Amino acid sequence: MVAKGRKATSRSTARLGPSGGNEERDIYQQMLAEAGVSAHEDVSSEPPLKRRRRTANHEDEKVLDSGASTHAKAQAADGSASEDEDEDVEFQDVVIPEPTLQTLELDTDEEDEDDEDEDERNFEDMDFAKPLGDAKPAEPASLELNLTAQQSATMPGRARERRKPITREEKERRIQIHQVHLLCLLSHVSRRNRWCNDTKVQESLRPHLDAKTINYLNPGSNLSQFGQAESLKNGLKQAGIMWENKFQIKERGLRRALWAEDPAQLQDYEPPSDMDSCLDRKDFQKMARNLQGSRDVGAQLYCALLRSIGVRARLVCSLQPLSFHSSAPSLPKPKKNATPTKSSHKERAREALAKYEALAESASAASPSSATARRRLGHPNATAYNFAPVQPPPGQSRAFDAPIKIRESPYPVYWVEVLDVGHQKWQPVDPVVLHTFWKPKVFEPPITDKENCLSYVVAFEADGTARDVTRRYAKAYTAKTRRLRVESARDDGGQWWQRVMKLYRPIRRTDLDQIEETELAAVEAREPMPRNVQDFKDHPVFALERHLRRHEVLVPEARPSGTVATGSRGPLEKIFRRKDVRVAKSADKWYRLGREVKANEIPAKWLPKKAQPENSRYDKEDAQPDGDVVGIPLYTQDQTELYEPPPVRNGRVPKNKFGNIEVYVPHMVPRGAVHIIHEHATRAAIILGVDFAPALTGFQFKGRQGTAVLHGIVVAAEFEEAVRNVIDGLGDVQQELEDERRRLVALRMWRKLLMGLRIRERIWSGVDEAEKREADRQAELDAGAGAMADDDDDDDDAAGESDATEEFDMIVNNDEDDDMMAGGFIVE
Repeated sequence: MVAKGRKATSRSTARLGPSGGNEERDIYQQMLAEAGVSAHEDVSSEPPLKRRRRTANHEDEKVLDSGASTHAKAQAADGSASEDEDEDVEFQDVVIPEPTLQTLELDTDEEDEDDEDEDERNFEDMDFAKPLGDAKPAEPASLELNLTAQQSATMPGRARERRKPITREEKERRIQIHQVHLLCLLSHVSRRNRWCNDTKVQESLRPHLDAKTINYLNPGSNLSQFGQAESLKNGLKQAGIMWENKFQIKERGLRRALWAEDPAQLQDYEPPSDMDSCLDRKDFQKMARNLQGSRDVGAQLYCALLRSIGVRARLVCSLQPLSFHSSAPSLPKPKKNATPTKSSHKERAREALAKYEALAESASAASPSSATARRRLGHPNATAYNFAPVQPPPGQSRAFDAPIKIRESPYPVYWVEVLDVGHQKWQPVDPVVLHTFWKPKVFEPPITDKENCLSYVVAFEADGTARDVTRRYAKAYTAKTRRLRVESARDDGGQWWQRVMKLYRPIRRTDLDQIEETELAAVEAREPMPRNVQDFKDHPVFALERHLRRHEVLVPEARPSGTVATGSRGPLEKIFRRKDVRVAKSADKWYRLGREVKANEIPAKWLPKKAQPENSRYDKEDAQPDGDVVGIPLYTQDQTELYEPPPVRNGRVPKNKFGNIEVYVPHMVPRGAVHIIHEHATRAAIILGVDFAPALTGFQFKGRQGTAVLHGIVVAAEFEEAVRNVIDGLGDVQQELEDERRRLVALRMWRKLLMGLRIRERIWSGVDEAEKREADRQAELDAGAGAMADDDDDDDDAAGESDATEEFDMIVNNDEDDDMMAGGFIVE
């Protein structure tokens, strides 16, 4: 009945027009009362709104987003629905909420998102159950779209995930720390290498190998190359099995060094309790006897074992210095909960053991052992047998030790290289971690490993010499590993690392050293082309056009060596050789290098002009006009030629508008002129009255301000001899003035000394010799006592002064006596 009346009312109201509005509202209120729904008092007089169907059309969603009040006003003004509306549309018994302002920040990285995702995000936070605050029809308001707050509301963690880039000073500091850490690690490995040669260590390890294994490890020279290599492999296999069974890893070895993001992380930082405890040679000898320690010590003892039986072995270490990159992994943030101490660990272990024992006792008591035994007997009369299980004595209970769990990288830091004498080649051996030999490419850990990073691999021989063998173990040395080394951070081409390794270089190079250098160079040359775009950046052999710097261009005849895909659906990019890349500079920079651009040369590249700030301190006349957006033309060296300045004519040196001449390089001196560098050159030219020009040799920059550096003068060649003679004369005059000043100082000091001697002679003229000697002795005693008093108290300045000194000071400071005595002589 209600549904039918409701439907009829809807159709009749549509025909009645404005006059049937009150009847429709009364019937609607009656229907709400029958359904037990209380309508809002403010909206009781308004007709209900129809819920519009959501379609894929963007315009309908925009209309719905703008608010339902506009629709309510339009329906109230019309007073009736259109005839072609669907009759099956049902009314909504809830009130349309007030429109919510949707906000969204459109980032540049997200401009290519689909419109469907944007539409779904627009209606994400709509609250359709919120009642309207005012049911009166409001005037249509303009839709305001704010694209700022929604980004922070929907993606709050995106900005926090981005790391703040480090400054240039911070990067330079990290590079210096990286270098110092490398030196410390090299010293550490060198010390461990010397421990491997210890006699007591080798004597403790040698009995673990039998004669058969020793014979395999030392093949005879009568065998062929293949026979020697196979004998060495068999011996290493047997020694590796023995070492794997006997050596126990109970401590943590060397791991990768990490940066702390916050200094507060280092305040409560404590090293792990199971770290390597081998600190000196005695600890190393003790671990050699017990065959226990970290896996690093295991590799070092294995090297000592091989050396003890005459095998030429090298100790290899993958150094783990602090990285100088800002993207390197850092120390994990400490947890809010306090870290448990060692005592708490022990208490937990005891509690777990007690719980395990109680559980075992309860299980044994609850299980029907007697019935189980009777069932096992299987005889019909076996139930009458009284079976009582025998309880073991409490003292014989077996204690189970918890296994030692050490969380380390699955790749080693230390291993050993053995010389294959038959092939004159060094081969890697690792019996502790990987349990492999003759496989150099399995030692590099993945980039995601935070415990180990292969960037510097150094091999130390028994005599203390070392060699960098990173290229043997790195799979992509040029593309990936080289970026982690100091060669990529410094512009010296790796000279610093070469100077460091020169300290460990052997005095005389042998044939084996040359063979190894050739092998490592061949490994680097055989490195394949990178497979992803990121590895092409700063690659020394290949280059992509996208990775070229602002002042780099490709030569016109450059041919691609291949292509690489930028993504699953991205276009292919051409790969060029690094030798086809040229440095391009502006005409002004080429001029400062002593070259000028040839006539009618087309720029190889146009460098965009940087935007000038509004409140710039530079002159606005020098700034480019707003319409000039062409940029700065760049030229390669092939498009330039040597600059030839205008020659000297009639003794006149050509000058610029500032009155000087640019001499950035020696060949910029004009023909017929000479460049004289001396501090008195300008003064000499002025004295002679010849034409000259100060030589501008460069600029000294502080920030963006550049100051001209003037060094010497440029004069005509015919005046060179005269200028140099005047310079020599000025030097002689200056030397004479200096000698005269020193002579006057010496005369003043002699005058003071002679005046003091004459005054002393006059004072002691009427005194006996004995009394004079006694006074001198007393003065010496007073002087010694005064010196001791000065040592005890430095503030007492007058304690060490003698009588003679007082006399000198008294006479010298008396101006009247100076005038009367006339320098020690009596005036007649």
